Amino acid sequence: MKTIFAKSVPGRHAANLVLDPAENAPRAADMLPADLLRKQAPRLPECSELDVVRHFTELSRRNYSVDANFYPLGSCTMKYNPKFTEQVANLPGFARLHPLLAQLGRGATCVQGALQVLHDAERWLCELTGMKAFTLQPMAGANGEFTGVKLIAAYHKARGRKRTKMLIPDSAHGTNPASAVLAGFDIVNIESRDGMIDPQALARAIAEHPDDVAGLMMTCPNTLGLMETHLAEIVEELRKVDALLYYDGANMNAIMGKMRVGDVGFDVVHLNVHKTLSTPHGGGGPGAGPVGVSERLVPYLPAPRVERRDDGSYRVNFDLPQSIGYIGPFYGSFAVLAKALAYMMRLGGNGLTRASEYAVLNANYLRKRLEDVLDIPFDRICAHEFVASAPEGLRALDIAKGLLDRGIHAPTIYFPLIVKECLMAEPTETESRETLDEYVEALREIVAEGKSHPEKLAAAPVTLPVRRMDETAAARHMILTEDMA
Repeated sequence: MKTIFAKSVPGRHAANLVLDPAENAPRAADMLPADLLRKQAPRLPECSELDVVRHFTELSRRNYSVDANFYPLGSCTMKYNPKFTEQVANLPGFARLHPLLAQLGRGATCVQGALQVLHDAERWLCELTGMKAFTLQPMAGANGEFTGVKLIAAYHKARGRKRTKMLIPDSAHGTNPASAVLAGFDIVNIESRDGMIDPQALARAIAEHPDDVAGLMMTCPNTLGLMETHLAEIVEELRKVDALLYYDGANMNAIMGKMRVGDVGFDVVHLNVHKTLSTPHGGGGPGAGPVGVSERLVPYLPAPRVERRDDGSYRVNFDLPQSIGYIGPFYGSFAVLAKALAYMMRLGGNGLTRASEYAVLNANYLRKRLEDVLDIPFDRICAHEFVASAPEGLRALDIAKGLLDRGIHAPTIYFPLIVKECLMAEPTETESRETLDEYVEALREIVAEGKSHPEKLAAAPVTLPVRRMDETAAARHMILTEDMA
């Protein structure tokens, strides 16, 4: 498919802002200072409106999207989200606000509704997780991880400690060690046993660094889709040395209404509300990663914070002397947070609980139906996602490419690294049984083809605009314009 620039014809245009050239309409040169004017016209495509509409409509048809395709991406939670939340975020009273209004004295009276949205979102998230308070500033899950780890560092610093070790399981999300290193910590890897954190390995790691362990970052259920059944022992070991327990909220979809992480011993939690609470995820954003904390970490939360006065009005408080400072601009991704609040209010406690129940039900349905198709290394009750291995002789990459040919997005592959030829699937709560059955049959056909005609599967995909490529070369030698081809 040609680029829009290749369709350009000199002199052709989609619109003419001067309806009647004889009217002597003012030119840009007459209205703007000379130092702000371009020396030459920008290199923009010259196309008719029809050409532009057809070009981008055709591009949209080639996109994979949750609205058009099944996305069983494990850990990424690519679920359909209701459109009413988009309407809420687009209300003029929200969409047309300037973020500085909340800081301009009387200007705060113009944004009381928006401040209430932020305040109410925090209270709902506290109720959902059992945490004392939240910051809504982090702009994504990884940004939330970094914020949470910085809060742990601030806690120890306030007590005159310089702790440098962060414990991380070998099945952790890849962003966990990255966030901890960015925050200045050294990583200590904790080996798994039967798919879960080994309490004995944890105890040994703490014993090796008794005065230097700042905390443990973990996900529950973990990235294998398994609940960490040794959680009580883990909390006890950490409390012995006053190390904090961090909850990666990427898998919150499995436990809403079932377990409040603050009630079981976690000190910090980040939530991917753009996964769990109704904002489209992927394509670079937008995202939000609010971070909740137990009471002892509240003083260190990022500034500013939205507070409710005794008279029921709201204000923005910058006077937080122990705060770790700004993490994101203004108050976070406001539109994303408005969507999350609308979603929580619409579903309520019972609805959020059912969402988790259906997510877990769908994952276990798939797991059981695929037992004779894929190798299931941890073949027991899972949470909202599960891992499988490609059958002997087949590659996870080839199976993933075969799914693309059938109009289904591939699951997450080769993660976590501790599972050989890993395929990690999460069906989410929004998919129907019929869709799940189609996925199972597609995998059954792909595996059969791979065993009987491996060369055909190795060539997949064959029906898409882009065929199998050398992805490393494509990343290192990108062709960005047609004259580079």
